[in-house]
Amino acid sequence: MAGLQNGSAPSRTNGAAPNELETLCRNLKAKVDVFLDTPTDDELLKSVKNQIIIARGVIDEALRRYRPDELSLSYNGGKDCLVLLILILASLPSSACLQTSSSSSTSTTQTSPPLQQPPSSSASSSEPPPFPNQLQALYIRPTLPFAEVDDFVAETTAVYHLDLTTSGLAMKPALTEYLKERPNVKAVFVGTRRTDPHGADLTFFDETDAGWPRFMRVHPVIDWHYREVWGFIRALDIRYCPLYDMGYTSLGGTDDTHPNPALKEDDKTHRVDGQHFRPAYELIEDREERLGRDR
Repeated sequence: MAGLQNGSAPSRTNGAAPNELETLCRNLKAKVDVFLDTPTDDELLKSVKNQIIIARGVIDEALRRYRPDELSLSYNGGKDCLVLLILILASLPSSACLQTSSSSSTSTTQTSPPLQQPPSSSASSSEPPPFPNQLQALYIRPTLPFAEVDDFVAETTAVYHLDLTTSGLAMKPALTEYLKERPNVKAVFVGTRRTDPHGADLTFFDETDAGWPRFMRVHPVIDWHYREVWGFIRALDIRYCPLYDMGYTSLGGTDDTHPNPALKEDDKTHRVDGQHFRPAYELIEDREERLGRDR
């Protein structure tokens, strides 16, 4: 793992497959399964494996409670929601609550319809919904975004088949508008971790607070540590936003986000404003993660 740099994105399919997202999800599931099944003496990778198993359980429970058109992902291209995205996609093929191409081929050759399906409250209906073609997601864009983040969000939206809505509003009005446009959405996957602001008391499933738009927040990676996030990304060779290689460890806007001073070096690695910084994955302590943020 020591010599691995920024990972690779999955190759894009050419439209020949009946459902490109399902193909991608099966490939990601195989990648995660290989990682889980590969023995290791590395204590970090052992803890990453345990966290994957827990996160998958939370995702599976969300898929039991909600149909695909009732689920969305809060996505801004950051490391935490990137890990969450990969885990969601890798969990879809094994969900008993979705009708995969293999399970439906015995009864029909019809391809899967788009994600926006007729409204239904039944995650418990007799016939499971078809495998989605896209995953709904919301990008709440900072007032002054990094070009690198916008580019990475656009790239991963295409690669991972996201049905992405971008909003320049503040969080509360952005969510209000999004739920007006997507009234089917009842739950949102969020990549918040325990050490994030307002993350200390969260559980795997939390209704939004009073005064906020009503939906269920789902936090599969809430108990992941900083090193485990990077352990997952690097072990699975996942492509990530290039700002992380420049010493940024927590991403916001250009007005409140700087390279982490804990990663500053004098004579090598990546240069920002005449200073040198080691890559984000070399940081160890959770408590130092946000030293590059003004808020």
